[in-house]
Amino acid sequence: MKVPLTRPYFDAADFAAVQAPLEAGWLVQGPRVAAFEKRIAGYCGVTQAVATSSCTSALHLTLLAAGVGPGDTVAVPAFTYVATANAVQHAGARPVFIDIDPQTFNIATNALQRYLEQCVRQRWQRPKVVIPVHLFGLCADMDTLTRLGRTHAFTLIEDAACALGASFKGKMPGAFSSSAACFSFHPRKIITTGEGGMIVTNNTGLARQARIQRDHGADLSDHQRHAADDQELPAFGQLGFNYRMTDIQAGLGVSQFDKLEAILALRRERAQQYDRLLGELDWLLPPYVPPGYRHTFQSYVCRLMPNGRSAKEVGMQRRKLMTYLARRNIATRPGCHAVPLLGYYRDDGPGPDACPEARMAHHSTITLPLFPQMTDQQQHHVVKALRAFGG
Repeated sequence: MKVPLTRPYFDAADFAAVQAPLEAGWLVQGPRVAAFEKRIAGYCGVTQAVATSSCTSALHLTLLAAGVGPGDTVAVPAFTYVATANAVQHAGARPVFIDIDPQTFNIATNALQRYLEQCVRQRWQRPKVVIPVHLFGLCADMDTLTRLGRTHAFTLIEDAACALGASFKGKMPGAFSSSAACFSFHPRKIITTGEGGMIVTNNTGLARQARIQRDHGADLSDHQRHAADDQELPAFGQLGFNYRMTDIQAGLGVSQFDKLEAILALRRERAQQYDRLLGELDWLLPPYVPPGYRHTFQSYVCRLMPNGRSAKEVGMQRRKLMTYLARRNIATRPGCHAVPLLGYYRDDGPGPDACPEARMAHHSTITLPLFPQMTDQQQHHVVKALRAFGG
């Protein structure tokens, strides 16, 4: 029996949705992109949605629209996918890494508050933006982050790559502030367009700026000019990027969106089954979901308990576990990585001991297989292997 880490959920409607724009002839940022944007905005309870080529490009555009540039600093969690920090660098700013909460894997609001207070005491430059990452599909503590944003005058931009369908106290990403949230539609995410991203916001000015810059700096898109029967080229009043989504991707996105709640329900059902079946293992800690949070379980990420071992020692044990599972045809991955430990960021970063919780998570987390089509037999095969390994 082979158990992949994940698998996109496709049906006949998805194949038809990909074919439709090919037959219609409008392939780039046309009516299907507009329809996909409208569906996502309505679902998230916001007024604006801007489709992009990826979540990374969405973050980049949002940072630029928020006025981030050279000389600015942006606070990001130290345990996240590298794209979060890369987007800051692409905007010309410098990422400042903040440690994480070991239970949720999200940015530790107490660590962020200490850093902000230190900035005030030492007269350091305060971050212009804070990017909370809703890692693995669990929202960060947006109440505390919003309060800190008011006190310390920073903008919140949510990296919600994994969090379409997540909520915090009934509110979805993008609806917490006047800023924005950014989603991913990579094949490992809840729904997929192959590659693709989306900015959601109630800030009309930010959305307009993002729309201009995603399309080479054009004031009006080709679709808008076609609808107005405008034969002239755009003015291109700004330097922009080619961060557009195709109608092929958006057509698939609309079809995938129709199944979103069903996909989420299947993922949560499998996660709850893991919780029950793995509860007896005292060496493996399952994901934690605080009260009032709705988790998407984009990834089911567990932690190997340290039990007095160093981070590197736990990492060696995780490697043994991953090898053991691979030999039984079970795919796994580390949960994520501590960005300051990666090659590009290591030399100029805060050092390996500055964010100890992120460092431990870097070595101790493991992603178990979870996908909507997963069978009971596949899941029991994973659990049986974990029990046999024994920690």
